[in-house]
Amino acid sequence: MARKAKKLPSAKHAFVELSRRGPHDVLHGDMALVGLPGTVCTPRSGTGLPAVVFGHGWLQPPRRYLALMRHLASWGIVVVSPATHRGPLASHRLYAEDMRAALDVAVGVRLGEGKISVDENKLGAAGHAMGGGCAVLAAAEDPRIKAVATLAAAETHPSALDAAPKVKAPALHLAAADDLLTPPVANAEPISRAWGGPVQLRTIKKATHLGFTEGTHWSQLLLHGKPEYTTQRITKGLLTAFFLRALANDRRGDLLLNENIKGSTIDQVNTHGKLAA
Repeated sequence: MARKAKKLPSAKHAFVELSRRGPHDVLHGDMALVGLPGTVCTPRSGTGLPAVVFGHGWLQPPRRYLALMRHLASWGIVVVSPATHRGPLASHRLYAEDMRAALDVAVGVRLGEGKISVDENKLGAAGHAMGGGCAVLAAAEDPRIKAVATLAAAETHPSALDAAPKVKAPALHLAAADDLLTPPVANAEPISRAWGGPVQLRTIKKATHLGFTEGTHWSQLLLHGKPEYTTQRITKGLLTAFFLRALANDRRGDLLLNENIKGSTIDQVNTHGKLAA
């Protein structure tokens, strides 16, 4: 009796795997206990782990990204998110400094009842809208940051666009196709073109500015869009593949990083090559 041919790995299979919860139990807590307001999510235990700081969008609390942070933690990545500069007159420069300070906390403090440690050579930065622009600013000033991901990145002051050429770390920029506040052509696209290292720009179809957020919040009366399950699922899969590859040399998401998937297309890869060679 003939055996069935074994299915070859595909971008779709990698997406299905990495958009699901990972193998680790997850803890989350308040960073205020160590002097900086914000949220921290970690695997239950582990040493020498990668860590990512996540920057919130304008007016958004970190809890609106909790499912994303818990998802990354379930795949073995510590995530810290400072809750500072949430007002209408937020300082982008100071928030970028707080993002760097949050990485200092991740590296310098034993988390998870002392059972978690972070490798200072495995640090990344990410963020939504304003937080995405501030992630670029933080990476331009902090050579410890080895990977950057942005969601509907917004321009900042000082300029994230001006800072982009200074960043040599690989980057994954996700743009929302129907974003009226930070349209791709005005924000993610020029930042991607100016990037100083390997970079990929992807557009998520039918996504709006707030599609990356979770739950309800009064800012939805002011800002465009609403939480979107499909946008969040695509984001979870892509960010997991990207940070596992860039910070932990885990290559199970290579096909996902280098191919289109349903709902998300690769729009730009710079001359430095693919994110996953």
